[in-house]
Amino acid sequence: MKILVTGFDPFGSDQMNPAIEAVKQLPDTIAGATIIKLEIPTVFNRSAEVVREAIAVNHPDYVLNIGQAGGRTAVTPERIAINLDDGRIPDNAGYQPLGAPIQTNGQTAYFTQLPVKAMVKAIRAAGVPAAVSNTAGTYVCNHIMYQVQYMREQEFPFIKAGFIHIPYLPEQVIDRPGQPSLSLAEDVAAITAAISTIVHQDGQADIQSIEGTIN
Repeated sequence: MKILVTGFDPFGSDQMNPAIEAVKQLPDTIAGATIIKLEIPTVFNRSAEVVREAIAVNHPDYVLNIGQAGGRTAVTPERIAINLDDGRIPDNAGYQPLGAPIQTNGQTAYFTQLPVKAMVKAIRAAGVPAAVSNTAGTYVCNHIMYQVQYMREQEFPFIKAGFIHIPYLPEQVIDRPGQPSLSLAEDVAAITAAISTIVHQDGQADIQSIEGTIN
């Protein structure tokens, strides 16, 4: 099994992004699956093409995108992506869409194929706070989650895909009093646990339990 794991580069006023920092620290093999690591730009009109190229070259079984969600207190696997770009700030290319559809012929929303509840349970078992999230926002994180699902529908039906948001790193909250953070080691442990769960749950339905929700 091959799993493509992506992380965004820094954006906004931040000089680092926990997403790509954590992805770079992942083992090359997790639960027997080969991990393909990819940095992607925080750019609406480029991020999906970078991922598409990697899918076409590597033919992964799964695509797992990782992104930063400053202000969240837990690692949050996303359940759904919506067909909307609405940037609270410009992306790294200076583009700021406001209320624009991602794909005019795409679905209103796509649900992940990943076992998000089982992933959350495994992340908590690894000692890291986690909860299922029902909103990936409307910035580039939601954009790439939606675009990969659209690619799955249109071009790559063999893949399963999803997204995980992670909080700020401690270094990022020095000048943000009261903002929560998780260490890089915790991020890596959480993503590793999530990927192990993806491998072990392959071909099975998600567990039926209450694993916390961020709306």
